[in-house]
Amino acid sequence: MIVITSNKAPEEQIQEIVRVIEKEGLQAHVSRGTDRTVIGLIGKAEPKLAEHLRQMKGVENVVKITKSYKLASRDFHPENTVININGVSIGGDELVVMGGPCAVESASQIDEIAALVKAAGGQVLRGGAFKPRTGPYSFQGIGVEGLIMMAEAGKKHGLLTITEVMTPEYVDICAEYADILQVGTRNMQNFDLLRKLGTCGKPVLLKRGFSATYDEFLNAAEYILAGGNPNVMLCERGIRTFETYTRNTLDLAAIPVLQELSHLPVISDPSHGTGRRELVEPMAKASVAAGASGLIIEMHTDPDNSMTGDGVQSLFPDQFAHLLKDLEKLAPIVGKRFDTAKAPAESFPH
Repeated sequence: MIVITSNKAPEEQIQEIVRVIEKEGLQAHVSRGTDRTVIGLIGKAEPKLAEHLRQMKGVENVVKITKSYKLASRDFHPENTVININGVSIGGDELVVMGGPCAVESASQIDEIAALVKAAGGQVLRGGAFKPRTGPYSFQGIGVEGLIMMAEAGKKHGLLTITEVMTPEYVDICAEYADILQVGTRNMQNFDLLRKLGTCGKPVLLKRGFSATYDEFLNAAEYILAGGNPNVMLCERGIRTFETYTRNTLDLAAIPVLQELSHLPVISDPSHGTGRRELVEPMAKASVAAGASGLIIEMHTDPDNSMTGDGVQSLFPDQFAHLLKDLEKLAPIVGKRFDTAKAPAESFPH
């Protein structure tokens, strides 16, 4: 259920509505827009409460939301959520590109790649310090040391950083060093992790599970939002189908569908979505054309010898730079801004 108030309703009326809701043992989440304020009720509301709220001063309407996800729904938050991180806006008219290796391998490696991401026009450095792998004998990442290396590289080159967090126990340490925390496909329904991320205060990029429906995906985001963290990005990274030519099947339709159902920014991952280097560029462009707010792309200076073995889906630096030049031309056609010639920014604080 949501309560819609007039944009002219004074703050004291809104707070009185919140007080009545909370008195019934429910949670109230307030979303302020330019034309109206929406108060979402979390919990089971009695019919008499809806009638009571409908009669209160400042209330224009009370609407029952049938979706299981409330806070992630566009019904609750009609305007797009825009996440601002140290001058980078995600979810607005700026196209955001996150680039870097699958895993941090050494200080020199991540520093070199950070310089290349910055030179190409990217805004965010990606890299894994903890790697959830299908097999137990595969490279699992270098841990906290890798977080420190990536934070230093990002600060040096004026890039935001994003890294994957695997367990609730590692949320705090990852949040200390990274600007954005990523939830991988295997952890989309790790509900203890999602609850912890709801309280961490850092933006979260939530990857879709490789067999998840849209409803399951948005309900996973709901866990983070319900915990009090409004800064959630949805990432389409490919789903498992019968096709074996590609690593996964990138669901391009997910981008406009999720934007219709939800107000959260949608990011596309054409690297994992295809698993093939030669397909990353066309699917990145297709994702932008479909309306994605950003891309997360694997790039490595020596992908054929990467420690994770994911080199087949990683772009070489020149391919990455060429792609971003093409995105600069494409972005305005779909109402986005992307400038590869931005002057190097000052180091971001971490």
